[in-house]
Amino acid sequence: MRGDDGVGLYLAEWAERRFAEQAGLRIIADHQWTPELAEDVARAQSVLFIDCTIDSPPGVVKLTSVEPAPAGRGKGTHHLEAAQLLALSRDFYNSLPSKSQLLTIGAGSTELSEVFSPAVTAALPGACKMLEEAVLRLIASAALL
Repeated sequence: MRGDDGVGLYLAEWAERRFAEQAGLRIIADHQWTPELAEDVARAQSVLFIDCTIDSPPGVVKLTSVEPAPAGRGKGTHHLEAAQLLALSRDFYNSLPSKSQLLTIGAGSTELSEVFSPAVTAALPGACKMLEEAVLRLIASAALL
């Protein structure tokens, strides 16, 4: 219902269908990242977060490494950023994934809507391809351990 803000959930659900038979892969598709996810993150070998962003031009897809937020940085109690969720995993469970990445798509609109903006809609095929490649790399690197 929040326009492009739902693209992370859309892509996570796409990944659930694409990788349904992949052993050892767990996909958590949720509307928001809450503190309760810190335990799941702490137990993971690798994590790939997916979200929209207003910090990139509409439709621009990026894959970046993400590090835990510095100690002492305020942590919300309702919605967290990827770095904050990693920090909670470190602080409460003394554990972090060996690799953490963030795939973002620049939002064109976060107004109330059940459809994505034209820019995000046009970016979906490329985002799905980038997501697929990132997951396959993570799977391959886990197999090498």
